[in-house]
Amino acid sequence: MVSAPRLVIAAPASNSGKTTVATGLMAAFAARGLAVSPHKVGPDYIDPGYHSLATGRPGRNLDAYMCGPELIAPLFAHGSAGCDLAVVEGVMGLYDGASGQGELASTAQVAKLLKAPVVLVVDASSQSRSVAALVHGFASWDPQVRIGGVILNKVASDRHEALLRDALEESGLPVLGVIRRAPQVATPSRHLGLVPVAERGAEAVDAVRAMGERVRAGCDLDALMALARTAPALPDAPWEPAYAPAREASGPVADGPRPVVAVAGGAAFTFAYAEHAELLAAAGAEVVTFDPLRDEKLPAGTAGIVVGGGFPEVYAPELSANEPLRRAVTELARAGAPVAAECAGLLYLARELDGKPMCGVLDAEARMSGRLTLGYRQAVAVSDSVLAVAGTRMRGHEFHRTVLEPGAGSTPAWGMHQPERRVEGYVERGVHASYLHTHWAASPEVARRFVAHCRAR
Repeated sequence: MVSAPRLVIAAPASNSGKTTVATGLMAAFAARGLAVSPHKVGPDYIDPGYHSLATGRPGRNLDAYMCGPELIAPLFAHGSAGCDLAVVEGVMGLYDGASGQGELASTAQVAKLLKAPVVLVVDASSQSRSVAALVHGFASWDPQVRIGGVILNKVASDRHEALLRDALEESGLPVLGVIRRAPQVATPSRHLGLVPVAERGAEAVDAVRAMGERVRAGCDLDALMALARTAPALPDAPWEPAYAPAREASGPVADGPRPVVAVAGGAAFTFAYAEHAELLAAAGAEVVTFDPLRDEKLPAGTAGIVVGGGFPEVYAPELSANEPLRRAVTELARAGAPVAAECAGLLYLARELDGKPMCGVLDAEARMSGRLTLGYRQAVAVSDSVLAVAGTRMRGHEFHRTVLEPGAGSTPAWGMHQPERRVEGYVERGVHASYLHTHWAASPEVARRFVAHCRAR
């Protein structure tokens, strides 16, 4: 049974202040000594970094498109085990989800799957009485979505607050918080959203502290906790990485030495789902993190490499300057070692990025582009690789402002079926490199297969 008290923090639209409020609530409750479990609806990697900083626990994603609705409650139960409170930050507007897929992957769908009360964060900066009509519309749109209260954000003055409260009295929904305009709770953005925590250091700590103080001063934390406790128990068993691979037809995890899987981290490679490392470990690997910006050697005994997403375009000169590590990655890849690269990892394996030499594992060049590539994807594996057998179907997500030329090798990684038909990525020797971000919890055999290839070397 899943019984953790929980809140979903949603908004009518993007840029209403969800991240500030959700992160601030996490920090404020953690400051009270509570164990707070942080979650984020959708595929976003950056917000969970701030959540983790606020709570001291891994920020975890709940993505009903990539993982399927049936895994939302089990993944939530896995992340929130032993916690006093779970805070789930929504994505976009409350009812916005995968394009053309109805409510799929929306905050509203996740709230219903978790049977969690919703707190609606409203940007009140340009309205007064109209706020009541807005809140009423969102509260009545889907009777299965239970909006338990409102937090008013970007309120200008005492007079403005009084007007908003008077208007909302008729809505029947309590005002659980009022947050004034405050530049100190803002976080800097760039071409793919907020600047990740790993790049900001002490500035990120200060920002999260400011969010917590602002939310603590403006919100009724006791009322919010009482609302969270109204969430009923869920019958779902927690997702378990140790069990997920063992359910596959290929049999139990092999005994023997644990192959070292080196996972890229540091400021240039911050995009990772916590479940990936857990699945690799459950499949029998020793997971060791390395930083391509600082480390000149791969971890001792490395049998395979995982290079996820991030911002290599921001650090191209520094990555290029670390020639010893680039050479080590290239030599291991050319020797046939398993290498899994997603998005930023794809760029790192290319011949060059914005004119700066990279690893040269792939005969391709990458550069920044003015065009944003963004959206969910349906994909099928084109050929056998260290991650999947040909014909394997997976769902994923693309999110980048770079282009790779050519975009696919002689043996592509994926055939895409949404939004257009195309092939993409590279499968060469033990390398699987692609722009596609995937969530391995939905396909735990990916980790099992990768570790098996590492063990076979």
